[in-house]
Amino acid sequence: MTSSRRKFLQYSLAGASLLALGPEALAASGNKGAAPKKGPKKKILILGGTGFLGPAVVQAAQARGHTLTLFNRGKTRPELFPNVEKLRGDRDPNKDEGLKALKGRKWDAVVDTSGYYPRIVKASAELLAPNVKQYLFISSVSAYASDKTPHEDESGPTATMADPTLETMGKEYEFYGALKRLCEEAAEAALPGRVANVRPGYIVGPEDRSDRFTYWPVRFDKGGEMLAPGTPNDPLQIIDVRDLAEWLVLLIEGNTNGVFNAVGPGQAWTMGAMLDTCRQVSGKDTKLTWIPADWLEKQGETGDMRLPIYMPPVGNSAGTHLRSNAKAVKTGLKFRPVDVTVRDTLAYFKGLPEERRAKMRAGLPPERETELLALWAKAKDGKAAPATPAAPATPATPPAASGKGG
Repeated sequence: MTSSRRKFLQYSLAGASLLALGPEALAASGNKGAAPKKGPKKKILILGGTGFLGPAVVQAAQARGHTLTLFNRGKTRPELFPNVEKLRGDRDPNKDEGLKALKGRKWDAVVDTSGYYPRIVKASAELLAPNVKQYLFISSVSAYASDKTPHEDESGPTATMADPTLETMGKEYEFYGALKRLCEEAAEAALPGRVANVRPGYIVGPEDRSDRFTYWPVRFDKGGEMLAPGTPNDPLQIIDVRDLAEWLVLLIEGNTNGVFNAVGPGQAWTMGAMLDTCRQVSGKDTKLTWIPADWLEKQGETGDMRLPIYMPPVGNSAGTHLRSNAKAVKTGLKFRPVDVTVRDTLAYFKGLPEERRAKMRAGLPPERETELLALWAKAKDGKAAPATPAAPATPATPPAASGKGG
């Protein structure tokens, strides 16, 4: 599997729906520190708004007294937020009603959670430019040229593609990052100096239907012997969707623009610390068997959706979980305790219907995990353990088709 394919699967946002929990839920979210002083009331337009990040932004903005408008096709959870203004149309100006519903309207800020192709972002940004003060584009850390350099900040080289007019992710999604970068440029060209290009890494938390991060607390909660990839010291970066949303609202209140890496948590985290947190939250005494990443690779397990969000900190992935978030933190990005994220994510999954819980969308199937654990035990005992290739992973849904943001 190519690194670009892995990068798309790891960093593209999950196509999920976040239920409207209300201000009370936000107040109880566990985010440390006093809430920042509320700024002037803003009128905010969200392009999308009913997936995973969009609804979290709605909640965070409403909790601080702002007025929201959602623009989308009305096909994904249209029942969400019945008291919020909804405009119907299509991001593609050449389809149906296109962007007509936005013409002549004024907002203080736009949050673009659903832009993947530069032509589409260019159309909305140019249309809105005369009547908005700020454009927040949700990009991705996939916009960088590589993940080789640990602790790289926003000045790192970015991805490129030979034909910037292509509107396809490519055979193995190799164009995803470059397209996100071109979208950033399209927004900046339309609103020079008025754009915040936000590059998240793994966005996690309740209502993330991809099961990427969710797999780990859910699997730990099942008990027994559990395969843990790599070493306990391998780094890990995530950001709770609620923390990201609350910070986006702060950027709007402060009219803060620029390029930002939106990664967390607040303190350096590792795979070992994450699984220790799962132990504390679940109360289970699950046995962890750590298996080296290079051995797993020989068995055909190279990250992807099988060992979700894990990447060994070597070679081309040395900096995957070690990007600098210093610039974003300086502008107010804060992080709730990681045990809160793990607890809430596990509780969300346990509240799903039984048939959904029986079909994890990421992670090792139980029979494959058992097989790998047995093979590793033989290998440690010095017995021959032939490599057994992994079964093909379920293909990822292209973001343009799923309505995913970022």
